[in-house]
Order: sequence, then C-alpha cells, then structure tokens
Amino acid sequence: MTDKLAWVDEELQALKDAGLYNNIRTLGSPQGAWLDVDGKRVLNFCSNNYLGLANHPRLVEAVKKAMEKYGVGPAAVRTIAGTMDMHVELDERLAKFKGVDSAITFQSGFTANLGTIPALVGREDVIFSDRLNHASIIDGCRLSRAKIIAYEHADAEDLKKQLEEHRSEYRRALVVTDGVFSMDGDIAPLDKIYEVTKDYDAVLMVDDAHGEGVVGKGGRGIVDHFDLHGKVDVEVGTMSKAFGVMGGVVAGNSKVVEWLHQRGRPFLFSSAMSVPDVAACLEAINILEESTELVDRLWANTDLFKAEMKKLGFDTGESVTPITPVMLGEAALAQEFSRALYDAGVFGMALGFPTVPQGAARIRVMISAAHSSDDLEQGLEAFETVGKSLGVIG
Repeated sequence: MTDKLAWVDEELQALKDAGLYNNIRTLGSPQGAWLDVDGKRVLNFCSNNYLGLANHPRLVEAVKKAMEKYGVGPAAVRTIAGTMDMHVELDERLAKFKGVDSAITFQSGFTANLGTIPALVGREDVIFSDRLNHASIIDGCRLSRAKIIAYEHADAEDLKKQLEEHRSEYRRALVVTDGVFSMDGDIAPLDKIYEVTKDYDAVLMVDDAHGEGVVGKGGRGIVDHFDLHGKVDVEVGTMSKAFGVMGGVVAGNSKVVEWLHQRGRPFLFSSAMSVPDVAACLEAINILEESTELVDRLWANTDLFKAEMKKLGFDTGESVTPITPVMLGEAALAQEFSRALYDAGVFGMALGFPTVPQGAARIRVMISAAHSSDDLEQGLEAFETVGKSLGVIG
C-alpha cells in the first residue's frame, strides 16, 4: 500500500537539510530570567516576558483567590453563559488603561486579529497591509476575502501611493500595521500612517502586541507613544507578552467593539478567557497603573545590552525596542550559534524562514525587566565567546 503521507517525511527531511527544522525545547520551570530547559539551568533570552510578570507573586495570588470564587473555566462562549463579571471588569479596565472608549477581550492576540479583520471587511473591500505584518494579521486578511494590497514596510509614502491608485475601486478600506514589529524590533511610523489614512476614508488598525507594557507612558502602547488617542480606530493587543499571561484585546472606537460582540467569530464560537487568565490580567493592570518601575527597568536593561552588543561588533538591525535581533544570515549558522549559546548557558533560539525571510536568520534576544545587571553581563560574555568562535565578530 502506498504511504499517502510519505511527502511529509520528504518535506521534514528537506527542512532538516536546510537548517530550518524546529527542535522544540521543553521548560521545566516558571518563566523568569533563568529557566530549566531540557534539564539544564540557562539564562533566558527568548521569552516575551518583558516585565517579568509571568511568575509575579501578585499575579499568582490573584489567580488563587479568583479560582476559589469562580473555579477554573467559563464553560461557555461569552454570548451564551460565559461572561462573568470579571470579564466585564477586564474589558473596562483595559479600555481605561489604553485610554479608549471601549474594549473586548479574546482568547489570544492571534484570535483577536482573526476575529476583527473579517468582521470589518469582506469581498467588496480592500486591505492595505504592511509587507512585514505578523502572521495573525496575514491570516485574518485572507479569511476576510477582501483584496489585499501590501505596501512597503513602514513606508507611509508607498501607502499613500497605493491608496491613491486603488482606494476608489472598493467599498470599504482597512489600513493595518503592526505597531512594534516582532522580528526586527522597529516601530511603525503610526503618526505618518494616520496622516495619510485620514484622507482616504479608511479604517486604521494597529496590532500593538509588542507595544503594550513596553512603549508609551507606563507601557500604554503605540497609540500613546505617538499621542494619537481617538485617531486610531482599532487597537489589537495581547496579554501574552508584557502582561505575562494569555488573552487578546481589541480596543478603540465603541462602534467597532459593539460590532465585534455581534460578529467577532472567536468571541461567538469559542469559550471565554479562563478564570486564571482574567484574574492575572487584572492584577497585571494594577501593577502597571501603580508604577512605571518595571517599564523603566526594561528600557534601562535594553539600552545597556544593545550598546554593549554593538561595541562587540554584532549587527542588531533596525531595532529601537527591547527586541534585539542578532543578524546572522544563513539558518544553519543561526542554529549552530544557538546550540553554542545553550552549551554556554544561554537560551537564545535561532529564527529562520518562514518566520523571517530567507538569508535573514538570526538569534532574537528578548530583554526583560527581570534580568539583573549580572545576567546581562553573563549573556554578553557568552555572545562574545560564541561570536568569535564562529567568526561572526573579530
């Protein structure tokens, strides 16, 4: 009998031969500056735990109290029997934190994009999307069945050109961009994008997944960073990064939020956020509203690490955020570099195609407020040793 899945073996082998096969490591400890990875204690330079909240004692205690009152799971979608008063509180608190009219939570940032984009545009419409937008935006655009027109990365002038040429051909238009780009760490010129978009009757949407808790006053995000409150129609975000938990959010114009209550498919057809997640997110907001200490520490660590990496001769690309790509080029070299780092006690995973373009493989270092100065020094020493041994730096 012919093996109808033989092609899978061939494709997997091709990935291995090209140095693109993902070897998934396993953690045996809570998230933090240090992790137990495959049984080895290593310095963590991989997680999106920007503020060190993923294992914060206050979040853990808030979760325990909430589970004693509400149990664990909502056991229903929000529109039937799954909306608890704590869900409503989280929606309201997130709206206040972001400085917008209204907010709605989803199960993740990915599902927030999948639910929002198809609810806003359809077959008769057009989406103008940054060429380097996240996969969740790309998938949301495809699901909408709208015409997708990519504009050059972070290029407001090219966006204007595309709008001039194509906007009049379609019923409705959506302009969508990441706020902070997750692979390169650069920031969308949202102020310029707004100035262009407002003249073409287009809804403006930004995915602030890597901006919340990182940029803006006290981590309030990319819209706050550019002082565009009330001018950006849709802000999509996630609580899985700086908040250290899980869940997605869509914030902004109250009309959009009301519409998503009626037509956001993950909201309608998938169970609500779990009790532990909601409780932890609420406590994370409390911490962020009380002080900017963690955000300030994150940026101090970022500035120190980046400056020292550049002194060593590493190429860290165009990043202006805590996301620090160490550009290496070929995937095989990046994987070899990652293995050598691990042997040296540093957890820094290689990223290659299709996560990043061919020939642009890298180690993506994620700096956290949880890192001490000693942690950063140890990490820098490991990068220097490995970089010299592999001929990446002199």
